[in-house]
Amino acid sequence: MSLLLAHGLGGVTDLPVPLWLFYYGAALVLVVSFVALWALWKRPLLARASRGRPLPEGLEDAVRSRAVRIVAGAVSFALLVLVTAAAAAGDTSPDENLAPRFVFVVFWLGLPALSVLFGNVWTVLSPWRAAADAVAWASERGGFGWEAPFAYPARLGMWPGAILLFAFALLELAYWDPSDPRALAGAILLYSTITWLAMLAFGRDEWVENGEAFAVYFGLLARIAPFGEGDDGRLVARWPFTGLARVKSRPGLLAFVAVMLGSVAFDGFSQTDYWAVDFRARLMRPVIQESPRLADVLGSLLAAAGLAAMVALVALAYIAAMRIAARAVGYDGDLTGKFIGSLVPIALAYVVAHYFSFFVREVQWLYPFASDPFGFGWDLFGTSDWRPDIGLLAPKTIWYAQVAALVIGHVAGLVLAHDKAVVLFESPRKAAISQYAMLALMVVYTVAGLWLLSR
Repeated sequence: MSLLLAHGLGGVTDLPVPLWLFYYGAALVLVVSFVALWALWKRPLLARASRGRPLPEGLEDAVRSRAVRIVAGAVSFALLVLVTAAAAAGDTSPDENLAPRFVFVVFWLGLPALSVLFGNVWTVLSPWRAAADAVAWASERGGFGWEAPFAYPARLGMWPGAILLFAFALLELAYWDPSDPRALAGAILLYSTITWLAMLAFGRDEWVENGEAFAVYFGLLARIAPFGEGDDGRLVARWPFTGLARVKSRPGLLAFVAVMLGSVAFDGFSQTDYWAVDFRARLMRPVIQESPRLADVLGSLLAAAGLAAMVALVALAYIAAMRIAARAVGYDGDLTGKFIGSLVPIALAYVVAHYFSFFVREVQWLYPFASDPFGFGWDLFGTSDWRPDIGLLAPKTIWYAQVAALVIGHVAGLVLAHDKAVVLFESPRKAAISQYAMLALMVVYTVAGLWLLSR
């Protein structure tokens, strides 16, 4: 179970300045940023900046070539098969099996990093899409063309993706043994079955855009990247974060982003003494003495309820801020969907702050696992005896990086929200007034994030 122990710093009592100074300092940065935006940012800039400059045609042709897609898809699908086989038939210890670290480190944390740096790489790396494309190609070549029998209901929007992402969060944060290889094998097979059947029923593109949870997740994060698609579909270079200025409101989008934010927040909160000792342990102590298995089930149910509550709290706080903003400026419509893109940098900030030290430590294990993915005692490449450097990052370095990630993410959210307000409201003063509630929300998110990391 060592894989999924606490990801955060685990205590910052040795910092050179009191912790409360970080709270006030971070809040002050947000307030100063808000004032600067109000004084200097008078017209919308980000939507135009998101159009970017087209990449050289030769580079775009190479990146989007059929050969790249085929090779990347084949490698990705082979990795899916390998990880599933290791989870299903390899050693049952998570410390000896490739699958847990691949799923929770390489896939869950590595792919977001690639998406933020290089754009929506999941479009060519998705093993589920690659397999579906291969089947469709073979069917067409064999004269068996296939039309999706059902039209995807527009009212569902991204709700299927939000539900499936929440299910993954339940596995990671609520299931009593999330790093159990056999449990992961079952989860991978179940998700694969759902994905391929849904693609068969509604079409590959429709399901990828709405219901394939990881495609939606990586796609949202990819809007932060300095590379993306322009209006004409060409690949462009653009300023980071500007792609979020063009996020369009759709059913289920707020729920999806709330899961992104709330799951990481609950992961941090579940490691505090308030949850782990004062609440969970005290409530479960009598049950553990009577039945350890029942205690596992009860612990999972408590964690599931806590996770759902945290996701709901994130969503309700945002909805309340938007209603206050609408009332403050006399806006008759619903602002909830207008500013949802400003929450995505905060979700990324939470992921970086909470997991990056965990990622740096655990990703090193890929080197020995390359020689022995199943835990059978193999040494295919002579690396099985290598051990990672767990002290690669100093605790203070981790803490300062966490603070920087939270502050930068929330400032980016403020900038996106202000730019959208300038688009919506004709008066700069009105745009600034509409953002008072958003500023308060950002301060709360920032201080709460710092508090969770410090616990």
